[in-house]
Amino acid sequence: MSATALNTTARGRRSRGEGTPGDGESTGGGGTGGRGGPGRRAGAGRGRMPAWAWWTVCSLIAVMFLLPLVALLVTVVKTPQAAAASPPAYLPHGISTENFEALADSREGLWRYVWNSLLVSLGTVLLTVTVSTLAGYGFARFRFPLRSALFGTVLLCMMIPFQAILTPLYMVLRFLHLQNSLIGLVFVYATFQLPISVFLMRNSFEQIPRALPESAQIDGCSTLSSLWRVLLPVVRPGAVSVALFAFFSAWNEFLAALVLLSDEAKFTLPIFLTVLASGQLGTIDWGVLEAGVLVTMVPCAVIFLILQRYYVRGLVAGSVK
Repeated sequence: MSATALNTTARGRRSRGEGTPGDGESTGGGGTGGRGGPGRRAGAGRGRMPAWAWWTVCSLIAVMFLLPLVALLVTVVKTPQAAAASPPAYLPHGISTENFEALADSREGLWRYVWNSLLVSLGTVLLTVTVSTLAGYGFARFRFPLRSALFGTVLLCMMIPFQAILTPLYMVLRFLHLQNSLIGLVFVYATFQLPISVFLMRNSFEQIPRALPESAQIDGCSTLSSLWRVLLPVVRPGAVSVALFAFFSAWNEFLAALVLLSDEAKFTLPIFLTVLASGQLGTIDWGVLEAGVLVTMVPCAVIFLILQRYYVRGLVAGSVK
């Protein structure tokens, strides 16, 4: 056979993946260690968790998180006597609404404290989103002296525990005649939320191409008009994340409200539940307390389930270039 015929045969074998005798080590043709061969796939398969093990681990984690919620629901539908029984009965003998009735009639009334918490939470969301949006836009789009130093100072504020500044905040509120008021509590909660909120909004604005606001300004929009009409719809996930953070923190916050509020009619839900937990002779009324926890938890769960897709997108905004 001629040399031309031998070369043609060798090229045909290589194209079919058969390889030529003696060149298996150099090309990997026909060998188990070749690219995409059975050996490589088997090695990749050994590094993966089996499906049954994956589902077992996920099921155990889910049970670990759901078990306290099941115990909460079981305790709520018990009678007050059954909820306080020792040892406790794991299953209720019947469904009772006595705990919710006692909760609604407690102190100033449940809905007074729900209204207070709602006002404080919505006020905190409005103030935090407004200030953090303007600050994040300024840090992302404008060049001014000490910009990096100011932004670094904002980030440093996240490292200060808010318990350390409660006394100075109380003195400031007293000077402004806002102590023992829901408005003063809104300012305090917004102060706690602004560092992380400015950080998130600045990252959201950073990922927007500069050509977008420039095009809006060429079309006649002012700086604030382009921010409102063009940029805000784009950074909506970041704004929703900031709003959720602010709402959840204000709704569940306890220590600042306990220190800054002295009028029982202005208490928020966490303080109301703490006062409500003590029954006669210092005993804990578990049924009423668990009913209050359920009422406090439901709004947060519903809001998060509705807005969770914006929440996740807002958290990762600016993380990938």
